[in-house]
Amino acid sequence: MSLASGCNVSRKKLAAVLCEIAGAVARLVSTEVNLLATWLFQSVGGFNLSSLTSIAPLVLMFVAFYFLLIVPNQRKQKTWAAMLAALKSGDRVTTNGGLRGTILQVKDDTVTLRLPPDGLKVEVVKSAIATVTTDEPAK
Repeated sequence: MSLASGCNVSRKKLAAVLCEIAGAVARLVSTEVNLLATWLFQSVGGFNLSSLTSIAPLVLMFVAFYFLLIVPNQRKQKTWAAMLAALKSGDRVTTNGGLRGTILQVKDDTVTLRLPPDGLKVEVVKSAIATVTTDEPAK
């Protein structure tokens, strides 16, 4: 997958980088929660039920945003990465730019497409593949 033109990154390296980013986000979230709890206890001089009720809406909003926005996006990103990893010759694909073609060759971070009707060959970056439209036979 190419992060910038001319910068080649293998799938394993990309997966490692994505894992590091996910870990950093998780550490950041846990750090934020710990800082919030520390601030809460220091500001009120200890545990107090009124302080818990005043911070509860903020915590509920964070949890709601996490489950409504972050989790679905992570699932979508995982399925897209799995789709890119499973690309093979003969698959019909659609790019982000709207080009539809058949994969002729799969390289590390690029694919070669044959575009109808003239059979034009185009090399595109894997990250530009939006969907695989290969018709699967009915079982």
